[in-house]
Amino acid sequence: MRNPIGVLKILTEKASVKGYKFERLYRHLYNPDFYLLAYKNIATSPGSMTKGADGMTIDNMSIARINKIIASLKDQSYQPNPARRTYIAKKNNPAKKRPLGIPSANDKLVQEIIRMILEAIYEPTFSNRSHGFRPKRSCHTALSQIQGTFTGVRWMVEGDIKACFDSFDHHVLINILHRRIKDEKFLSLMWKFLKAGYMEQWKYHSTYSGTPQGSGMSPILANIYLSELDAFMEEYKARFDTEPFRRPPSREYERANYHYRRTKAKLDAGNATTEDIRAFKEAQKRKLSTPFADVLDSRFKRIQYNRYADDFLVGVIGSKQDALKIKEDLRCFLAEKLKLTFSEEKTKITHSSEAVRYLGYDIRVTRSKAVKRDKNGVLNRAWCGKVFLYVPHEKWENKLHELKVMQVKWDENRGRDFWRPMHRNELLNSTDVEIVNQYNSEIRGLYNFYRIAENVGVLSKFYYMMRYSMLKTFAGKYRTTVTKIKKKYMRDGVFRVPYDTRSGPKICEFYHDGFRKQEEGYNNLQDLLPRYLHYDKRNTLANRLRAGICELCGSKTDDIRIHHVRALKKLTGATEAERLMLHMRRKSLALCPYCYQSTLAQEL
Repeated sequence: MRNPIGVLKILTEKASVKGYKFERLYRHLYNPDFYLLAYKNIATSPGSMTKGADGMTIDNMSIARINKIIASLKDQSYQPNPARRTYIAKKNNPAKKRPLGIPSANDKLVQEIIRMILEAIYEPTFSNRSHGFRPKRSCHTALSQIQGTFTGVRWMVEGDIKACFDSFDHHVLINILHRRIKDEKFLSLMWKFLKAGYMEQWKYHSTYSGTPQGSGMSPILANIYLSELDAFMEEYKARFDTEPFRRPPSREYERANYHYRRTKAKLDAGNATTEDIRAFKEAQKRKLSTPFADVLDSRFKRIQYNRYADDFLVGVIGSKQDALKIKEDLRCFLAEKLKLTFSEEKTKITHSSEAVRYLGYDIRVTRSKAVKRDKNGVLNRAWCGKVFLYVPHEKWENKLHELKVMQVKWDENRGRDFWRPMHRNELLNSTDVEIVNQYNSEIRGLYNFYRIAENVGVLSKFYYMMRYSMLKTFAGKYRTTVTKIKKKYMRDGVFRVPYDTRSGPKICEFYHDGFRKQEEGYNNLQDLLPRYLHYDKRNTLANRLRAGICELCGSKTDDIRIHHVRALKKLTGATEAERLMLHMRRKSLALCPYCYQSTLAQEL
């Protein structure tokens, strides 16, 4: 069998060949090494131990189980199980629920192989303006691109597609895949997954549209589908943008610049009088207050585009009528070509001087006339027309409510709300280090997301409430006061908790590094390497399966089963298998059939 890394490499190289069609992709599903690679990719996910509609998890993985899947694919009797549907609360509105599908473990394996194949084929062809569900891309790369390309836009079209992932037309999706893939068996398998349906309250429901909820291949299918929108916007931009490349300077600016240069030449010549200095300052002030170009010049038009998953933003240098026409053209394209519908309440046209909410940030194009000197010492309006990113006030305030670390009360004397830090009951039984680490991870998480915002310093207010909530949680745990907790743990203004490890005593410090703006976001790197190189690492799970040695009794067998647990911290060490996993610091054990059955019986 061919090495799956080599197969993915060849697919990636062929993807850049225009007009190339991929054939015989289905045969790669006969390769056991692909399943072992997929197994390694999904085994570390917490969801791998969540039961699907068939009640199975990634536990009890074996070569025999993989061979059984391959046999059913060879005779085309393989039929995906319907996903088990559950509902999770939306972050921005906990009262509303979002549907989530949980596929069976075997389906996850097959879907992961399909995802790797499709990613190798399509990832090199995706637009540079697409950032969602892609390797080494994130909200930060999308926002950084907006900062670099949306300079000077006057209007912004906020795009949002109604129930996007549930509305993908299956026929449209298969037709898009058919342009590059000429393998009917592979496309037939895709149809099976799209039509697999879901189980809710033990009742089967068919799926007539949308991608498989919760499946590993759903993100790549969404990008394949919405790449049609990216291509449409590229063509639209080419038609909309006008020449020349830059706006010509206005007559008023040329006149002001002429007077400035003439007065400056007198100063540079030496022997300048008081009148010459006064004239120079007036000419400089006039130049800096005069716009370089006419922002209403209809001869100069530009649009910029950025997409993250089903949210996209279009920046328009032009009139409001231009923005309205772009919105209508987008609506028609989505409805006619992709069978998708705009969410009217979320799709707005906003002037760029007002805040536009995108990816959790408020985005504005500033009209500031403030000046600063460049590297040559020349005064410039450095910020005029620049894109600024801000932390919305309600984001960090809602985070405090979500974590239940704050209580809001009305102050009669002051006539306003009073914010009061609160302890967290759910952490009272945790260790000191666990409490500090929990607060640290929540503070760092919010800061890492908003670290590229201009006003990221406002998170110091969030930090204040978190800090005193942490102190009150410690006071509640030890039934004492905040003052006594400070005396016990504060050293040099830093809250420190000592703890013991195998290598000796250590100290855990509460976050105290401040909230400075960072020029680059968290993990803000472009994907410079092909995706398949990230898979080419030592596959310990595959090696343990192939070795055929039981890690509990040491016997040699051809039927090794991998036993998985959800989390090490939940193990008590009551059984020999648990003690071995705790000692090895692994959530899995390679066991012979007898040891596997014995371990299951002991756990029950």
